[in-house]
Amino acid sequence: MNKKIIALIVATVVIVLGVGFWFINSNKEESSTNSNTNTSENQNSNEQQEENTNDNDNGTTNDKKVAIIYFSATGTTKKVAGYIKNAINSDLIEIVPKEKYTDSDLNYGNDNSRANKEQNDSKARPVISNNINTDSYDVIYLGYPIWWGDVPKIILTFLDNHNLDGKTIIPFCTSGSTGISGSLSTLKNYNKNVNWIDGKRFSSSATEDEIKNWINGLNY
Repeated sequence: MNKKIIALIVATVVIVLGVGFWFINSNKEESSTNSNTNTSENQNSNEQQEENTNDNDNGTTNDKKVAIIYFSATGTTKKVAGYIKNAINSDLIEIVPKEKYTDSDLNYGNDNSRANKEQNDSKARPVISNNINTDSYDVIYLGYPIWWGDVPKIILTFLDNHNLDGKTIIPFCTSGSTGISGSLSTLKNYNKNVNWIDGKRFSSSATEDEIKNWINGLNY
């Protein structure tokens, strides 16, 4: 065979093999690049979704401002209010009567005691001495002792003094044995524009864990 023809054939084969090798490598590099790009995009997407989820979680927790507002004549309700504060780390505000209740005022066996007279008088509204600003709060834990199966009249003074329409209020009370239902009925009828949540009654021996478990079940 003519040497020139042989050389031409060899050159052609080399060129064809070279082009094929280049084409295969080019496809591999492109595939690798696309794979890396897709992986990076997926990671960024997942990170963004996770960030959005965290933002939503924080929003659920932080969107509402909460306060614990309570009246306590003997310190029992104050203790429960303190346990709630430990659980949710919110503002703690005491309703302070202008005229402090004495032991004789709280003598329920005496029909002429101050507490008896107030509870039997539908118009009684004991004066609150401290200024309480509720405007910035969305959710209020409202605490009180049970007097004669009902809320102390100073709680009605608090409701009279503040526009609580549209707010969520979670009552909690303390008593020896009486439940919260009677006082809750009074509150719901007194201001029907409040979102009243069925609260809970605690005894004087209530523990901090008991209060925490109750709060965790509320989702507020």
